[in-house]
Amino acid sequence: MPFDASPKPVAPVRRGALLTALSLGLVVVLLDVSIVNVALDQIRGLMDDGVAGLQWVVNGYTLAFAGLLLTGGALGDRFGARRLYLVGFALFTLASLGCGLAPSGPVLIAARVAQGLGAALLVPCSLTLLTHAYHDPHERARAIGIWGAVGSMAMVAGPVVGGLLIALFGWRSIFLVNLPIGLVGLWLTQRFTVETEGRHSRALDLPGQILAIVGLVALTGAIIEGEPMGWASPVVLGGFALFLTAGAAFLWVEARSPAPMLPLGLFRQSTFSAASFIGFQVNIAFYGSLFLLSLYFQGPLGMSPLVTGLAFVPMTGLTGLINIVAGRIAARWGSRLPIVTGLGIGTAGFAALAVVLTPASTYGGIWWPLLVIGFGMALVIPPLIAAMLATVERTRAGVASGVLNAVRQTGGAVGVAMLGAISGGGDSTAGMRAAMLLCAGLLALAMIVGLLGIRPPPGPLAGGGPEALH
Repeated sequence: MPFDASPKPVAPVRRGALLTALSLGLVVVLLDVSIVNVALDQIRGLMDDGVAGLQWVVNGYTLAFAGLLLTGGALGDRFGARRLYLVGFALFTLASLGCGLAPSGPVLIAARVAQGLGAALLVPCSLTLLTHAYHDPHERARAIGIWGAVGSMAMVAGPVVGGLLIALFGWRSIFLVNLPIGLVGLWLTQRFTVETEGRHSRALDLPGQILAIVGLVALTGAIIEGEPMGWASPVVLGGFALFLTAGAAFLWVEARSPAPMLPLGLFRQSTFSAASFIGFQVNIAFYGSLFLLSLYFQGPLGMSPLVTGLAFVPMTGLTGLINIVAGRIAARWGSRLPIVTGLGIGTAGFAALAVVLTPASTYGGIWWPLLVIGFGMALVIPPLIAAMLATVERTRAGVASGVLNAVRQTGGAVGVAMLGAISGGGDSTAGMRAAMLLCAGLLALAMIVGLLGIRPPPGPLAGGGPEALH
């Protein structure tokens, strides 16, 4: 069916409810990215394989989210974004109940995977519904800005909210809190949104999807299990071999598919390739360090979950404000300046953290590198998104942003696996220092790529002004 270019405008009295419904989907998705970190020490007792099990708790969610994110958007376009958003919200809510009631580690991991499947439907379909509901460009930009800001606040607040919930009700409450949010979101969506079935029908790249998931799971699984099973274990070596085989097959399939999940032609643009690489590196460092620092705060430093959540405030608390500053810098001087500056600051922060970490460290001696890291990372992301969207036509902006999100989530999964493998699970000071130095090196490499690869667009932003920043 042809795309309906002129959907009915949203009545003013319904806009708040509609925007709330679509924002709540993003809230639960991003809240569960960060909230689980402060519960890891409590969840450890449920695991039979120690830190490796905790890595699967984090990565089961992230891998399902990253691996199916692009397909989630295609399913929404094919079968209706509203329908798939409701399915995603219902699945996420039920999976959260499963997480909260999980009697064992494997059940918790399986429920986390189901949460990731729901998240992969929620995020792209919520943005599609938002775009469909607001046909005036200025209203749409404002709505997307609110939607993105609410999601960012949820992720930033995750550690603090998680610490408070654990202190009051125990670790299971960090998952059960999604139930009332989910029920309200489902009701508001059912009541105040309209379907978009007439948008367009996109083919599903099932071979590419299967190969992507196999490759991602094989890579992260091999890294996670390398330490407990031994790096020379046939299972670990087989995992790396399967990753290489699936990766090569994925590229072959995508290059020949008439409707690829990952359009490889996008990477012919140096800025697009550089932005993807930088997003991958940044999330390795950021997600991996959140995982390790949570274990370190509650292990060697002996912090409670609530204090652990508060301990992350220097690293995450200024994100919203710095995001705004970064967007304004990019609008005036171009994206490369804040990206490269932020990566340089982040590199310095991780290097400083590696230096100040000692067996006798206290939080009073390490909080300031966390502030430097958070400041640097917050400078990078909005200009990175704007730079990437400026390389593509407006009609492909959704695909481009989906690629960046999938790459970043994949980087997060690899970061948790990689840093957990080399750090001793946060219990070894030497391992923690090695992990932080690795983060510094990854960001330094990303900074070089940014200098060489991020180029100003030849004309106005293809992504369309304010929308490009979100």
